[in-house]
Amino acid sequence: MEQRINVHEKGQNALKTLYGIGGYLKKSTIEKSLFELVNFRVSQMNGCAYCLDMHAKDARANGETEQRLYGLSAWRETPYYTERERAALAWAEAVTSCQVPDAVYGDATKQFSDEELIDLTFAITTINTWNRLNLAFPNTPGTYFVGQFG
Repeated sequence: MEQRINVHEKGQNALKTLYGIGGYLKKSTIEKSLFELVNFRVSQMNGCAYCLDMHAKDARANGETEQRLYGLSAWRETPYYTERERAALAWAEAVTSCQVPDAVYGDATKQFSDEELIDLTFAITTINTWNRLNLAFPNTPGTYFVGQFG
């Protein structure tokens, strides 16, 4: 593949907004482990190898199990996700596919406060943006190390 623009070098002004959202989300009441599951699942849906590598490493560093990561693409058929995680994963899939049925919204509102659902939605739209940036301007999967971006 031909070398493309290094968005992390050339896009610093544009990326400040995404970094700002990330900083805001770190203060959210939503547990980091849930954000990592959502980031991993959305990255699976979007086929972003770099983000899958990154979020698998971050999730494992945060105590996530291999079994739950391997089963994430079939989360509906597995017994090892909580109702809160299931609601978040359904919400993430719906928001990512731009089709959010009332039933998915209803399940999400049973598990998350209004503020948490807004934060979760920002997390989903942000990982979708990162996925698209990494697909347009690829980074090499496998080169990320835990803590690299703060």
